[in-house]
Amino acid sequence: MAVKKTDIIWKDRKRFLGLPLSFTRYSLSDDRLFVSIGFLNIHDEEVLLYRIRDINTSRTLWQRLFGVGTVTVVSSDKSLPTIVLKNIKDPMDVKELLHEQVEAMKIRRRVRVGEIMASGYDENADDDEFDDSDLDDDFE
Repeated sequence: MAVKKTDIIWKDRKRFLGLPLSFTRYSLSDDRLFVSIGFLNIHDEEVLLYRIRDINTSRTLWQRLFGVGTVTVVSSDKSLPTIVLKNIKDPMDVKELLHEQVEAMKIRRRVRVGEIMASGYDENADDDEFDDSDLDDDFE
């Protein structure tokens, strides 16, 4: 059985002094964000883009000097709630690319804001079973 290869939109490595001298690799496909860490023993993590709730960037003085920055991704994924893409090149461009992909995936998957914010949301439940009235208590 052949495994479908995922088309990668963006990839980079964690950088040291602006150079990609690390065994931490980041990549983005049209539906997932991947983090791969290690050389001999490799640990792979991924998060589905429609689960991403917030994207932040930061750049210290040293990062700005070397042309890198940090993008922090907060998701509703239970195994990986926060992903830190540390010392990547062009962090503002990566943030915008990630934002565009996240919004496109949410539209494609028909994910409503209420589904992400509801604490008791069951991802395996049908859309008809989700009641928006459950959210009223959270916003009053």
